[in-house]
Amino acid sequence: QVQLVESGGGWVQTGGSLNLSCAASGFIFRINDMGWYRQAPPGTQRELVATVSLSSTTNIADSVKGRFTISRDNAKSTVYLQMNSPKPEDTGVYSCNANTYDPSQGYSEVWGQGTLVTVSS
Repeated sequence: QVQLVESGGGWVQTGGSLNLSCAASGFIFRINDMGWYRQAPPGTQRELVATVSLSSTTNIADSVKGRFTISRDNAKSTVYLQMNSPKPEDTGVYSCNANTYDPSQGYSEVWGQGTLVTVSS
């Protein structure tokens, strides 16, 4: 079973920067896509922020394109989200997501617990 643990959330001012990390642990055979989603306000549907494939192909939401960058370190089973020039509307709970494969269990989707990002003007 793969677990995801996010770190790096907190408070940031508009125009600042914040870097989120998400590390996978447990029995890892292969992690395919990894990504970040956010939810704001609580109870609303998660929206995609960015994803990165095993070969580092990225998909970035239009709302953050040019400001946020996603990357991954496969050796560390970690995905990062560099948030530059965040805006108040970027405030939310950011959750890490991973699509994994294990020969005995097949494909699975794993979520982290989420980390709160608050952007103030």
